[in-house]
Amino acid sequence: MQHHRTLIRSMFRSLPRTLAVLPLVLAASLAGAQQDPSAFPLDSVGYLNEELPRMEAAIAAKDRSFFSGAMARTVQFSERWGFKVKANPDLAAYPMCTSAVMDYVVVGMCRLTPSEECEPGLASRFDANVQRCREVAARK
Repeated sequence: MQHHRTLIRSMFRSLPRTLAVLPLVLAASLAGAQQDPSAFPLDSVGYLNEELPRMEAAIAAKDRSFFSGAMARTVQFSERWGFKVKANPDLAAYPMCTSAVMDYVVVGMCRLTPSEECEPGLASRFDANVQRCREVAARK
């Protein structure tokens, strides 16, 4: 019982610090969400340029564990740009980039372990989207 009370006291003592930091966290997340949409293609290409060689190495090494980290990084990237759960209307002009980022892990997993669940044509659409995203980014 004493441990329970101590835990509750500790939580209440840390509450003011938590509440003091909360506005800073919210401001930082809003600042990230208000990025210039025209920078999205270049950021997407930078992300993919960093990830794709790592994916190729994981496929060559038959390293399935790579893909859980890759998925986490992809989710973080999509959260930063606001298209993880719902579409970000500011990014509507760049569907090739959002598709390339979101398909990256699936394509890699399908290349590592092909199965019936792997959609035919996904890899070629992914490659085409990456290329179109790079072209758009080069014009920015």
